Amino acid sequence: MDKHDYDVIIVGAGPVGGRAATLLAEEGLRVLMLEEHKEIGRPFQCAGLVTPSAMDAVGAHQTVLQEVDGALIHGPSGTLVPVGTDGKLRTYVVCRKRFDQFVVQQGMEAGASLWLDSAPLSATTDETGVQLLVRKEGEERSLRCKLLIGADGAHSWTRRMFKMGRPKELMIGFQTEVVGYEGRERWLEMYSGSSIAPGFFAWVIPSGFGTHRIGLWSTADRLNGRSIESCYQDLMDHPLWKERFENTSEIARYCGPVPSGMVKKPVRDRVMLLGDAAGMAKPTTGGGLGPGFHQIQCILAPLVNAIDENLLDEARLKAITKQPWNAMKKEQDRARTLRNLLVSDCTDEVLDKHFINFAHPDTLSLINAIGDIEKPVPLGMALLKQVPAFRPLALKAGVRLLLS
Repeated sequence: MDKHDYDVIIVGAGPVGGRAATLLAEEGLRVLMLEEHKEIGRPFQCAGLVTPSAMDAVGAHQTVLQEVDGALIHGPSGTLVPVGTDGKLRTYVVCRKRFDQFVVQQGMEAGASLWLDSAPLSATTDETGVQLLVRKEGEERSLRCKLLIGADGAHSWTRRMFKMGRPKELMIGFQTEVVGYEGRERWLEMYSGSSIAPGFFAWVIPSGFGTHRIGLWSTADRLNGRSIESCYQDLMDHPLWKERFENTSEIARYCGPVPSGMVKKPVRDRVMLLGDAAGMAKPTTGGGLGPGFHQIQCILAPLVNAIDENLLDEARLKAITKQPWNAMKKEQDRARTLRNLLVSDCTDEVLDKHFINFAHPDTLSLINAIGDIEKPVPLGMALLKQVPAFRPLALKAGVRLLLS
């Protein structure tokens, strides 16, 4: 019989890799997580927001730094749109290092193994397994498994090794941790405009103990040669808001990519991509934990059966993932289309008009009634159908959605 060291090897021991390891190990499978760094949770490349459903999936409430009830969203000329309700939880701010460690520890408690300071060097597939060469603490080790899962982030080695395509969008994110910012308790703030976050938005997130995370994101084509750091400085110096930032002191900074738009081939023979490696970050917020968790959860039962039977060719993996993952991709594409229509493809002048419409009491009531950070499409469609000022966009939206 063909010998396998493990049933599943997961490249990347972040939260999505850790969650996959937990679910698979709980089913009695032999699972190994490979992490290229010497500790879990570093480097930190995320705003640290975790939605209630993602938090409920792992129960990592002890990693929460701050609960958030809503967002104060500022238009390019200062129009304020408050979204949320005091006392009604919308999302959590976590310590990402502790959160990642908690989720990976869950995997180990379920029976999965973890190798730190370990990275894949090469991999080949055959009819019965995957042969993997790994550098572990400076020494080369040869391993064999039935299934290789790439949960190794935006620049996924697994994705490149097996030529599985690229995410539709690769946004650039930049963030600092500061002290000295005075904001509304339990609320985050968002800022928009072409000078500070072309096509997207900047954020200020309370992270507990008097600290805030200030960041922004955009895409290379929208930056048009500018650096993401220069946009950050323009936020600090913006005449409308500079007084808010003048007493802040930076204590840390981070920069990283945000991949959104499922890759062309998320599965190959005996290979599968999850999370950022598959391009699963939400195009409206950049959040990737919820989609990554759902990506493995929604295929768990048939995938475990296929691993037990060692029937993991591309056709079988496509059959397992096609319906649920195509639904995720469709939702992602629709969200991007509506984002572009209402925000990203707008000039500041047009965006200001949208913000005036967003700020109308009836529209705010609609946003608070339907708005869901995890499911933005129903809100976008409701705005187009029910808000008279947005109805001229409905035909354009329909055409774009049909083509998306």
